[in-house]
Formats: sequence, C-alpha cells, structure tokens
Amino acid sequence: MQAAPVRATAIPSFTNALRAVESLLLSSGQRTARRNAWTSVLEDRRRAKDRVETQRVLERTLTGRS
Repeated sequence: MQAAPVRATAIPSFTNALRAVESLLLSSGQRTARRNAWTSVLEDRRRAKDRVETQRVLERTLTGRS
C-alpha cells in the first residue's frame, strides 16, 4: 500500500503557524503594538549602521588631510 503524497501547501510555514497562534492569543491592538515595536527595532538598527558608516567616512577624511 502506498502513502498519499503530501503537498507542500498543506504544511504551513513556521512563520504562518506563529502568526496563526499570535492571532488567536493576542488582540489586534497587541499585534499592532508588536509590529510597531519590531519596526522600531529595525529602524534603530538601520540608524546605528548609518552612524557607524558616517563615523568611518569622517575618520578617513580627517586622516587623509593630515
């Protein structure tokens, strides 16, 4: 007897499963707050990366003129 093939679409991705659990456990306001918090984290990381790059450029500029 042969087993029926399993379709990839029948198995939810880990992310989709987490979102489903999140939607069951949290109200929409909490979900929005979590998304906003994560967006803030990503934006902070981007700004930190920009600061580091700016610092490197300034240091290179100052050492090049000496």
